[in-house]
Amino acid sequence: MPMSARLDASESPVVTTAQAREAADRLGVLVAGLSEIILGKEDVLRLAVTCLLARGHLLFEDLPGVGKTLLSQALAQALGLRFRRVQFTSDLLPADILGANMYDRQSGGFVFHPGPVFAQVLLADEINRATPKTQSALLEAMEEGRVTCDGESHALPAPFFVIATQNPSTQMGTFMLPESQLDRFLMRLALGVPDRAAERSILQGRDRREALREMPELLSWEAMSAMQQQARHVHVSPALLDYLQDLLAATRAEGRGLSPRGGLAVLHAARAWALMHGRAMVLPEDIQAVAPAVMGHRLDGGAETARRVVVEVAVP
Repeated sequence: MPMSARLDASESPVVTTAQAREAADRLGVLVAGLSEIILGKEDVLRLAVTCLLARGHLLFEDLPGVGKTLLSQALAQALGLRFRRVQFTSDLLPADILGANMYDRQSGGFVFHPGPVFAQVLLADEINRATPKTQSALLEAMEEGRVTCDGESHALPAPFFVIATQNPSTQMGTFMLPESQLDRFLMRLALGVPDRAAERSILQGRDRREALREMPELLSWEAMSAMQQQARHVHVSPALLDYLQDLLAATRAEGRGLSPRGGLAVLHAARAWALMHGRAMVLPEDIQAVAPAVMGHRLDGGAETARRVVVEVAVP
């Protein structure tokens, strides 16, 4: 099937089983290619690709040295997207990320000089080492796809995808991410250390950055964009919505529960997860698979609370 036909079909309100299977095959190639760079973490890679498929931003909370930066670069390269990295520190200012108006002597006026946020994939490295004021500089960019400087709005490139890393809050020199900032991330994941077999391959094999330099583009952005449209139209039954609402009610009984926007985040991620696995409709297992990553940073008690709620709430 030509790409134009797939693009037209993706705009339909109905996703067919054949379209879902074709999308799963293409996304499987992407995950397999990423698995050659990040060894032994296919489950996390599937969730990361699901986040991108659902048009969401991704937050990693992990120790240094487990491959978060490498994964960010690999995702961008695999999709042929422009990548920029910003190292967040305590003295970083919002203008260092967004850009600023600077006086131009030739024109006699101020000219906007864009900052590194004007990328397609932005890595906000160690985001919680910056002050809350600097962290909040990304709020408009992540929500609206634009930045405002001196009252003038500037559109960001499309697509625009933020991958942020944060160190554990127990480490010195970190600031807590405010709830409004956390809510802008669709998922929070942890890579963790590889298993023994994967670690042996890393120790004996060549440098993973060398392998990254040789990795070709695995999926065009046009194809990914078409599948993003398809993911929005994966069927959701009334019974599935009843189950999702029961989960939302259970989180609210725990204290700080999910907002309606949080519920939409779960639904978007579950649709993308279903499409990744070749299904044209969402099953309860799809919600259960993404719930810890989507709900954890929005709940008191984190991912463990999300897992417990999923276990306790019966499927209708």
